[in-house]
Amino acid sequence: MRIIELTEEARTNILENLLKRSPNSYGEFEGRVNEIIENVRANRDAAIFDYTKRFDGADINAENILVTEDEIKEAYEKVDEKLLTVIRKALVNIRKYHEKQRQYSWFDSEESGIILGQKVTALEKVGVYVPGGKAVYPSSVLMNIVPAKVAGVKTIVMTTPPGKDGKVNPATLVAAKEAGVDAIYKVGGAQAIAALAFGTESVPKVDKIVGPGNIYVALAKKAVFGFVSIDSIAGPSEIMVLADETANPRFVAADLLSQAEHDEMASAILVTTSRDLAEQVSKEVEGFVAQLSRKEIIQKSLDNYGYILVAESMDEAIATVNEIASEHLELVTNNPFETMTKIRNAGAIFVGEYSSEPLGDYFAGPNHVLPTNGTAKFFSPLSVDDFIKKSSIISYSREALEPIYKDIVQFAECEQLTAHANSIRVRFED
Repeated sequence: MRIIELTEEARTNILENLLKRSPNSYGEFEGRVNEIIENVRANRDAAIFDYTKRFDGADINAENILVTEDEIKEAYEKVDEKLLTVIRKALVNIRKYHEKQRQYSWFDSEESGIILGQKVTALEKVGVYVPGGKAVYPSSVLMNIVPAKVAGVKTIVMTTPPGKDGKVNPATLVAAKEAGVDAIYKVGGAQAIAALAFGTESVPKVDKIVGPGNIYVALAKKAVFGFVSIDSIAGPSEIMVLADETANPRFVAADLLSQAEHDEMASAILVTTSRDLAEQVSKEVEGFVAQLSRKEIIQKSLDNYGYILVAESMDEAIATVNEIASEHLELVTNNPFETMTKIRNAGAIFVGEYSSEPLGDYFAGPNHVLPTNGTAKFFSPLSVDDFIKKSSIISYSREALEPIYKDIVQFAECEQLTAHANSIRVRFED
């Protein structure tokens, strides 16, 4: 990995390079995505069946688009019992963590006759998108369905592209069933997002769409936002490790590569105050890359978006971490909990040398759907909050309104909204 002295110019250049990975930088795909969306809106089932044949090579129609109970039963027979056990263990942790995020309605009343409050309501219907193709991510199935289930969403539907045989990966089906999905449809890509956003004869319209996908899926979610809600427009994965001279270079190197293997556009960055650690990590990375199964992807990721930054001080290193605002951040310093108190911007923070990133991906319980491309400065991980909405409750008696009604009239007249003023004034005409 390239080792760079951390300067203001280096930090600026790296930030600009990382931002090129954002879906917002791929405008040339938007025309194709919008064409797919409009076709699905106009032709509904016919369009999604045509695209599924064209892009996935599968013959899908109204009779087989919905995954059947027999197909799910067949998936259970194909999935390794050990994997099923792990999925169920992970589910316990994920559910337990998200149950602590539940919010409840509240009401405050006063003797004067004022009642104010907030009513919390779960979304009615949510769509979960799950990628297909070469990669299989049952962990993402759990992470997207469980918080919706905990929130109390009435109907959770999932879409995922089928293989050429018209089947869905067994691990994906089993994870969805275990998490509590209500229906699974065999459709992927931008056409699946359009189907969920607007509805077709087979696929129901939902209120919100969540889940990761390729650039076409990301741009489709961006395009339908407003017709439905979405979780985020996710970019390629990224990891940052903040380490000092006490860190184990072999651990750090292994952790950097855990994200680099996702995608050629994934980012892996070490920020350290130790030149010796930087050089040791670089050597360890070379050794690991040579033996890992996805070494071609890893090497391209490191060549394009991999950095080892050497800072003069820990304060400078922390400032850089906060500026880049990584999706995953590992803290491997002498006192990582003290360091953690100074971190403002990160999707998920892994504290200490035995809290490596895959722990969060699969098992610990916190959600692994995280803000990317610097959006951790203002976005949060997927949570139960994403599957609820809130209504304000306002109730005044005549006795509570009378002392302040003239104040409201004055405010309304100041804004020249006489109908507003009249709506209050008529209640006290006598």
